[in-house]
Amino acid sequence: MNFFEVIFGNGRWIYLWHGLEVTIVLTTISVIVGLFLGLILALLRTSRATPFAFLSHLQKKKTSKLLRYITAFNPFQVFAQIYISLIRGTPVLVQLLIMYYVVFGSMRTMPKLIIAAIAFAMNSAAYIAEIIRGGIESVDKGQLEAARSLGFSHLQAMYYIVLPQALKNSMPGLIGEGVTMFKETSIVGWIGLSDLMRGADDIRSLTATAFQSLVAAAILYLALTLIFSKVMFRLEKKLNNDEEK
Repeated sequence: MNFFEVIFGNGRWIYLWHGLEVTIVLTTISVIVGLFLGLILALLRTSRATPFAFLSHLQKKKTSKLLRYITAFNPFQVFAQIYISLIRGTPVLVQLLIMYYVVFGSMRTMPKLIIAAIAFAMNSAAYIAEIIRGGIESVDKGQLEAARSLGFSHLQAMYYIVLPQALKNSMPGLIGEGVTMFKETSIVGWIGLSDLMRGADDIRSLTATAFQSLVAAAILYLALTLIFSKVMFRLEKKLNNDEEK
């Protein structure tokens, strides 16, 4: 059978169409939630909060190493570092299966789309956090100090001065993470979710041909990736042009 007969014969294209809808919805939810979580993690990662700093008045000239460690301890940074290390150090497929079979194993009424979105959002958040952290650190520290000298609190200075510049500097990395997430959703067939790849596999099983259905899926992935990248890079260029004016 030729390409068009395999894909469009007996309305088999509908498997790809429905799968594409699931992939787009899943990617959109995962990226939006992941961006929100990643921003929080990035702020925790760059936090300077030391809850036990009040113990510093107990220090003498020869302060014990333990007391110095306690007063300098930042639980927010530690939590963010542990989370990011765990997520980035394990495969996303393992995280998806743990989320489906362990975390929500006893909740079979939970939609698979929601479970997958949670797993991918938590995974994406770790990478987005590091991207945004790099953007925050790329902003001249003198701007933060200048804002503090003008009466801004640390949070106000971060919100009004640092974060807008950090997010703009992070755009290329965020675009890349969005593209990566779109492609990584192709593994959700492991939990029985009918995404684009599952649609291609359904066509393969119905026609006993693999080449045509897989090529069709690859074309759709490539087309949407190029469109998304083009739109986002134009947005980035527009933001840069607006800043120069």
